[in-house]
Parts: sequence; C-alpha cells; structure tokens
Amino acid sequence: MSTTSIKLSEELKERAASAAQELGLSTHAFMVEAIRQATEQTEIRAQFVAEALAARAEMLETGTGYDAGDVHAYLRKRLQEKDTQRPPAKPWRK
Repeated sequence: MSTTSIKLSEELKERAASAAQELGLSTHAFMVEAIRQATEQTEIRAQFVAEALAARAEMLETGTGYDAGDVHAYLRKRLQEKDTQRPPAKPWRK
C-alpha cells in the first residue's frame, strides 16, 4: 500500500480521533473507512446520474415515457404485490 498524508485542522483531527474512539477504531482506520465510504457514495451517485442520462436519451429517441400517476399507482401496488406489472410506456410527443 502507498502512504498518503493529509493536513487536518486541529479541530477536525480531534473530532476524528473522538469519533474513532467512540467506534473502537484507530484514528487511521476511521479515516480510511470514511474515505472508502465517501468514494463508494460518489461512485454510486455517478452511476445513478449516468443511468438517468441514458434513460433521458432513450426517452428523447423513442418519444415514449411513463405517466407519473401510473408510476405512483404501480409503486403503491408493488408494495403490496411483488408480481405487479409495470405500466406501459406512452408516447409523449404530439
């Protein structure tokens, strides 16, 4: 593994040490875990945005989409029945 150093304000360093102690971790382990979690969340968000952009592109290309009322009804029904069918896509261009 490579070594990386970071500069922290004294206040943040103390807060990190206190939080680490509360969790029974070393300050180093606490910071490594915090960086891992932040990295994972950033990757998840990037994937979400990429999927949203792809869905938008598909909607613009096909001219079809889902009515919000149909989607809401589907989600309410799906909470009760796992085998609920998705609503059909509808043309939105006139």
